[in-house]
Amino acid sequence: MTKIYLLRHGETEWNASGNRYCGLTDIELSDNGKKQAKLAAGYLKEVPFHAAYSSPLCRAYETARIIANEHRLSVEKDERIIEADFGLWEGKPKEQFIEEDPQAWRDWLVDPGTARAGKTGETAEEIYRRAKAFFTEIADKHKRQTILVVAHNTVNRFFIAGSLGIPFRNYRRILQDNTGITVFEKDGEVIKFLNINLNAHLE
Repeated sequence: MTKIYLLRHGETEWNASGNRYCGLTDIELSDNGKKQAKLAAGYLKEVPFHAAYSSPLCRAYETARIIANEHRLSVEKDERIIEADFGLWEGKPKEQFIEEDPQAWRDWLVDPGTARAGKTGETAEEIYRRAKAFFTEIADKHKRQTILVVAHNTVNRFFIAGSLGIPFRNYRRILQDNTGITVFEKDGEVIKFLNINLNAHLE
């Protein structure tokens, strides 16, 4: 059975400065984010990875590359695990876009499965379907192997929620810290560990 280590990327400046919504904006890791990635690489050094995948966005790819270097693996990018398209919320803190359009936020909280993020972005169902297709494919491709995948906060949470049958409206109850590690088997059917957070070990 395929074992998959799924991580959220390391911290970016947008994460650190009021948690501005960062979907498709291609922002780099902060200095602290690079430290987090190196800490994760050390923690995962003895895991026998056979392959590594990441979102094409540089914050995820750089995190994956730092970890994969310990295993002399290249990282393959896949568009299906790119972060959510947040539409008109992109680049803004939650307080700002709620003030601009409170109804859009209420619609999203009630049913993100059908409501579009930021009115023009993706639905949770669309995000889940593309992520599920990716994980199903790599589970089939890498039978009885261990795989590293680095993606993003929202896509990770919707994939986990959908795989476990959790209503998408409850996705915010699933934590995905920067470089938090979730381990599951096959294509999300069995979650072994959720959001292992190493950041308390950073000075």
